[in-house]
Amino acid sequence: MLSPSDILKSYWGYSEFRPLQSEIIESVLQGNDTLALLPTGGGKSICFQVPALVKPGICIVVSPLIALMKDQVQNLQKRNIKAAAIYSGMHYQQINFTLDNCIHGDYKFLYLSPERLLSEVVQIRLQQMNINLLAVDEAHCISQWGYDFRPEYLRIAEAREWMNNAPILALTASATAEVAKDIQQQLLFKKPNLFQKSFTRSNLAYVVNELEDKNQRMVHIFKKVNGSGLVYVRNRKKTVEIANMLRQNGIIADYYHAGLTSEQRNQKQTDWIENKARVMVCTNAFGMGIDKPDVRIVVHQEIPDSLEAYYQEAGRAGRDEQKAYAVLLYHEADKRAALQKLETQFPPEPFLRKVYQSLCNFYQLPVGANTSMSYDFDIAAFTKTFNLTPQLVYPSLVILAQNELIHLNESFYEPSQIRFSIGAGTLYKFQVEHPQFDAIIKLLLRSYGGVFDQYTTIHEETLAQRSNLPLATIQKFLTKLDQLGILEYLKQKDKPQLTFLHDRVDAKYIRFDIAQLAFRKKNAQQKLDAILAYAANQHHCRSQHLVAYFNETTARSCGICDICIAQKKAALSAHQLEDLQKQITLLLQTKPLSLQDLVAQFSTLNEENLLQVIRYMMDNDKLRYNKNQLLEWNNNESFLQ
Repeated sequence: MLSPSDILKSYWGYSEFRPLQSEIIESVLQGNDTLALLPTGGGKSICFQVPALVKPGICIVVSPLIALMKDQVQNLQKRNIKAAAIYSGMHYQQINFTLDNCIHGDYKFLYLSPERLLSEVVQIRLQQMNINLLAVDEAHCISQWGYDFRPEYLRIAEAREWMNNAPILALTASATAEVAKDIQQQLLFKKPNLFQKSFTRSNLAYVVNELEDKNQRMVHIFKKVNGSGLVYVRNRKKTVEIANMLRQNGIIADYYHAGLTSEQRNQKQTDWIENKARVMVCTNAFGMGIDKPDVRIVVHQEIPDSLEAYYQEAGRAGRDEQKAYAVLLYHEADKRAALQKLETQFPPEPFLRKVYQSLCNFYQLPVGANTSMSYDFDIAAFTKTFNLTPQLVYPSLVILAQNELIHLNESFYEPSQIRFSIGAGTLYKFQVEHPQFDAIIKLLLRSYGGVFDQYTTIHEETLAQRSNLPLATIQKFLTKLDQLGILEYLKQKDKPQLTFLHDRVDAKYIRFDIAQLAFRKKNAQQKLDAILAYAANQHHCRSQHLVAYFNETTARSCGICDICIAQKKAALSAHQLEDLQKQITLLLQTKPLSLQDLVAQFSTLNEENLLQVIRYMMDNDKLRYNKNQLLEWNNNESFLQ
């Protein structure tokens, strides 16, 4: 049996693990339930892929992100590791075929969306597999205290009953202590077991620019700092506007959002990765799971919903450990806009029922109808058809999903696939008896291998070119062969998929948990308050402020953020430094104070000088923040003696 180091070298070509990876892998191999809290770029996937390859059996990986699942499956297959994925929107035949392969085909990884993990057909087949590990990616989704709660995650622990006591490895890039505790409880960990890498990114300089003309500042940033960059914005229209503005100012930029076709998205992503486009202006649909280590700048043109989201998106800069910048452009008007947006995220109960009723009408589903199918979903067409306010529709869909009435996944590209349903001998007989299909069948057999054994991706446009037939004719032939039972033809998909999780009910009987909605709104408000406080902060090291939110209170000043650089300019003599330290210590020995209250005690002093002393004392473990985010004297120190 190969060791973890042997597998790392053999499949990935790395000679050593990153910090904490080895310890996490060893914990999993010992059969321990484990929570791995690693920042963006920390190498989370290695933590479950390596132990799964060490042990006999198959690893089940739960992830809510279809694009990320498909990307990881492709990367594993490139390394000659058998992996497959099942997610919303797949045909029943594909699901059945994939599960059979995982039972009998020596597969090592099966990626599942959480709702698929809990479906009866999948559960029955999983019980026939030798499961060596259950990996739960984006594990913060299980916590209602987290920033991306998904109710289907709450049922993942049910799978433990029929998984041969396989250990669980939960992974996330951003979670507070409260969320980390909740993850372990919800997944029924046998005992607490957390591996947490510091949230500090020593090479990443956090900067907040408070100004009105954000466009001019962006141009200045990208002309001053070389290298690849990302600009995050709120909506699709702004991606186009800002990309055009950057190009007009001599910066090679492109835009990306979920409304583009799959070909456009793939081409734009490839151009950016290959540095043909220097800057990508995008919504948060872009960046997840993309391993581009040389990003030098991430700019947020608008304030995100939470520090968790900001930390994860900003963390896409500097993954090569070289100096990089995360810049938040902020203006007081952003605060008002963010507070208004928060209100739209929680529409009134009658509007929620109206959206559900409209969805049922959109797909012509009568009361009581079985709704196990997934449907292509075009939110623009939906809102236009029923004259609904677009800004309220998407939040309503999120709440309907959180109440387990529907499931809506992100837009993803699924190319057309075929698989012959009959053997070669029977197929030859069919060709003789139905000569009108002979040419297209021969073309398929010449163009693609393995079409009897597995679902094979095809391109109808290529077949049309090779046969000199119109594209519509090729599609018509394939559809007819499917209807005759000769092959299965699964047509290309390129839209979000909406699934009704229960039989259609009368909307007037739906009752929402008002107390739960109030809790979620309060939680969202607290998260918004935290990111607004980060943006408004003018005294506290950005990195320290950020990691303190994740309960990491021992971090030292980064020395490279905008606050630290400004404070370096205010120098003090040794005598002044010592005198102020004594005064601050005497004050804080009496009681802890907020930074604002402490500064107010020295109203006659230069504020920058005072802040420099406070920072110096924190860097040298003489002061610290307590759990209430108040400054207190570290009584382990005796520097006054």
